[in-house]
Amino acid sequence: MKLDAIDLRILSEIQKNGRVAKVALAERVGISATPCWTRLKRLEDSGLIAGYHARLAPRVAGPVTTVLVEVTLTNHRQADFDRFERAVRAIPEIVGCWAVGGGLDYMLQVMTRDIDIYQRLIDELLEREIGIARYFSYIVTKTVKDPVILPTDALFGASSEAER
Repeated sequence: MKLDAIDLRILSEIQKNGRVAKVALAERVGISATPCWTRLKRLEDSGLIAGYHARLAPRVAGPVTTVLVEVTLTNHRQADFDRFERAVRAIPEIVGCWAVGGGLDYMLQVMTRDIDIYQRLIDELLEREIGIARYFSYIVTKTVKDPVILPTDALFGASSEAER
């Protein structure tokens, strides 16, 4: 999909505020409302805009523990990966999971109210025998940068320019 500078501005703006009125969005990106609406609809229809969500600040409601977890599986058959991934998808406290290359198989991001709840979750995963050979936990002590807003120019700008 070809993206121009206006598309990139639209993507950038709606990441900052998905509830922005269409007229206000058009003003912010420097075009009139109808072309802005048409472009936004095209971006949505293409699947590039996957949805609109509220960004929560869970620490406002109480303490939250975030743990990054390295996981290595015992076996590396497709069925082993599938079993692990099905189990991970079913656990709401696992808010992120990435299959990675290198010396481990997966990185998880887990969010719970405290470390005891996290440890119970890990114990339950191990009891379920979903193929975990070993895991390493890293407690997040401070969030320095949260990847909520994607760098649209860096991700999409260069390739769009090259496609012209």
